[in-house]
Parts: sequence; C-alpha cells; structure tokens
Amino acid sequence: MFLGKAGVGFVSIRATGALLAAAYLALTLAGCSSGGQSGDPSSFLALSHVTAQGEVPILVASTRRDDAGATSHTHFSAVSVSVPPNHRAGEIEHGPFGHNVAGRDFVVASHHRLTQADFLDEIAERASDAGAERDILLYVHGYDISLNEARFRLAQIVVDSGFAGVAILFTWDSISRSGLAAYEADKESATVARDALEKVITDLSNARGVGRVHVLAHSMGAWLAMESLRAVAIAGRPDLDGRLGEVMLAAPDIDVNVFSQQLQRVGPEHVTIFVSGTDRALQLSSHIAGDRPRLGAMDPSDPRNREALEALGVSVRDLSRLNTDFMGHNTFAEVPAVVRQIGLQLATTGDSGEADQSR
Repeated sequence: MFLGKAGVGFVSIRATGALLAAAYLALTLAGCSSGGQSGDPSSFLALSHVTAQGEVPILVASTRRDDAGATSHTHFSAVSVSVPPNHRAGEIEHGPFGHNVAGRDFVVASHHRLTQADFLDEIAERASDAGAERDILLYVHGYDISLNEARFRLAQIVVDSGFAGVAILFTWDSISRSGLAAYEADKESATVARDALEKVITDLSNARGVGRVHVLAHSMGAWLAMESLRAVAIAGRPDLDGRLGEVMLAAPDIDVNVFSQQLQRVGPEHVTIFVSGTDRALQLSSHIAGDRPRLGAMDPSDPRNREALEALGVSVRDLSRLNTDFMGHNTFAEVPAVVRQIGLQLATTGDSGEADQSR
C-alpha cells in the first residue's frame, strides 16, 4: 500500500553507522538529483496542458545568480520544456554527459525573460486559457539542484500527474555541487530566498482569474516553502483569502520542532507530508543537524513517530517501501503511481471554478 495514514502498512528500517557513512558517500556523489525509474509510457500528448509538439510551458521566478552575479532580486522568465515522445513516467530522459537531444531527451525548447508585470500578465492569460483548470502548481525544488534539473523535474511532474493548470517554478540559488559545504551554502541561499517566495505566493494569489494556489515543495525547498507560508500567515492571510490549495511537502528536510512551530501559523488543514523511514539523504541531514530528527525521515511504523505525526494533524503519506534508488529521496516524483496520486489530489481539491475571475 503506497499511500495511507500513519499506522497503516508501514515498514521500519533503521540506519546503522555503516549505512549512514554510505549515505554520506552517495549524497556527496549524487546530491538530490536522479535519473528516475522506468514505468509505463505516458500518453502526455493527450493532456490539455501539453502542446502538440510535446512541450510543457512553465513560468519561472528565480533568485539564482544572474549574469552579474546578483541574488538580491527576483527575476522572471517563461520557458517551454520539450518532453520526448518515448517518455516513461517517473523518468527525466537525458543524454550522456548532459548532452540532451530534442526528441530523445528533456530539453529547453524556448526561453525568454519577463518583467514582473509580464510574469503576472502571463499567469492571468494562461489561467484564462486553461478554462476550468485555472489552478496554479508552484514547485519549489530542494538542495543541490541545477536550474535545468528544476525545470525538467517540474515538466515531468506536470506530465506524469496530468496537472492541467498553470505550472510555476520557484528556483532559488542552489549551487548544484554536492558535499557538506554545499549543503550549508544551500541552506543560506534558501534562507535568503524566503522573502522573495513570500512575495511570489502573495502575487499569485492576487493574480486575475486564478483559482487555487497549490504548493509542491521538495526536501530543503519544503523548509523554504513553509517559512514563506508562515510569513504570509503572520501578515494575516493564512489561507490566501480562500485561494490556498494543497501544500504538499515531499521528503521535507525540516526539523520536527521547527515544523510544529511553522504549522501553528500556517495550520494543518492544507498540508500533506510524504515521509519515508528509508530516506538516507534525510538520515544524513539529521546527522549534520546534531541527530535532530527530520520530518521527512520519520518512520510511521515506530509508535513514537506515529504518535508525533498524528499530533501534527496533517495528512501523512508513507513511501518507505517504494524507493527507486539507494538514497530514496526522490520517490514522490519517480514512482508513477505516487505522481498520479498527486495529480488526483490536486484535481479534487475544492472547485477552482468558484474562484473570482474578476480579480
């Protein structure tokens, strides 16, 4: 059973010292990126959000360093990611040594910069073109992810989940280099991005014609997303005036006590967490943090963990049995059944058609 509430059908696997050392080596070599797993071919050309050429349109808000090396502002762009016709659910097809070829691999088919005003106008226009599917999916990536990896991952999730609304990537200045020093540097970069993401979330909720704003955040990006949502809540809009949809935290790299404080502001009603007791990347993160438990690595088969998760009041999905690789950190996107379930949960959250299109 790949999805369920805490306490149902779980497996407990505890890391030994040797396993933790192996996890460190694997994280140093691979970071949080991966190639995915094979599955049934996706019929993505039949989905309304993908063009006849197999391209996924994505709007991007970024705090990554620009050509001048600046990170003090948010810059915006519109990209189209070409997904190959041989795409298999759960995979990001790529060529050897990063040499991707259109028609065989994921590639960026087009890219152009936008002003902030153009970015918001594009959202309104795409929400209008989407008809009844006027919801937004805002994706926030995790540690050690390059810009292209982030764009390709969101395109893969859109295709495999069947999401038919407006796809938006918030990408922060991950340096895309593995190792302990990179982890600490990425945490600082994520901290710097909190205010920018808060403003993006607020602007999205105020955009004309938009239905609900869903947030899907992975790993360290889950901490960043919750920090920004906490700030939005402190500003007096904990549910974005009714526009906040699903908040899905995949393998959240968040201290459990920190998450509890964030949740006091944000509220548990919209939040789903994807956890795995076999996530070795989060086991390492816990070790780096002085053996403080990470939310995404909690094992619901352990009675103490199960009790703690139930006390949070959020929805819990246990992916412990579904690892696609040694690290077990990208399961939410690499197991086709899980990605499809994410799409189903997004599609059945409220009625986006009730949102006020006059705004």
